[in-house]
Parts: sequence; C-alpha cells; structure tokens
Amino acid sequence: MLGVIIGLIIFCSFLLVIVVLAQNSKGGGLSSQFGGSGTSNMFGVKKTGDFLEKTTWALVAFIMVLSLSTNFVAPTRGGSSSEILDAASEQAPAPTPAATLPAEEKPAADSAK
Repeated sequence: MLGVIIGLIIFCSFLLVIVVLAQNSKGGGLSSQFGGSGTSNMFGVKKTGDFLEKTTWALVAFIMVLSLSTNFVAPTRGGSSSEILDAASEQAPAPTPAATLPAEEKPAADSAK
C-alpha cells in the first residue's frame, strides 16, 4: 500500500510540473510553444487559465493529502524510535556530590553569666 501511495505522489508531481509549465506566465508559457493556441480557442483564454490554476491547486492538495497519509500507512517499529534515547535511559544518573557549605559559626556562649 505504501508503494502505491508513493507511486501516486511521484505521478502527481510530474503532472504538476507539466501543468505549471503549461500556464501562461508573463512570457508565453509552454502552451503557446506546443500548439496551445488551439486549446485557448476551444476553452477561451480566460477559461484555460482558470482550468490550469484549479488543476494546480487540486494537484498540490492531493499531493499533500497523500504525503500525510503515508504516516498512517507506513509500518511502525516496536518500542522506542531512537537507540540513543534507549541507551541514555539505561544509564544510571551520576551521583551528585554533597554540597559542602561552610558551617555556621555560632556565637560563643557567654560563660560570664
């Protein structure tokens, strides 16, 4: 199942690259290079831009959903996910030396009383 999802992500990524390159930017875009003018006449210039923009957003959203779904489909390992954390938790904490504070000096008892 994970392989199918990753394959869909790769396919959608290539499709996204093609759709983005086909959009009419400030230059002519690839749509005019490869006979995209026929597409513009069929849909109209405004509708072609809207269709490519909506397709771009849909592909981006689909790739994001597929990427997040790999977290749920991917096999999980048992136990802790980090060997370093396991090793650190097995070690006993180092003993802390007792704080040596100077003894309080008590005033000498008055022996004159």
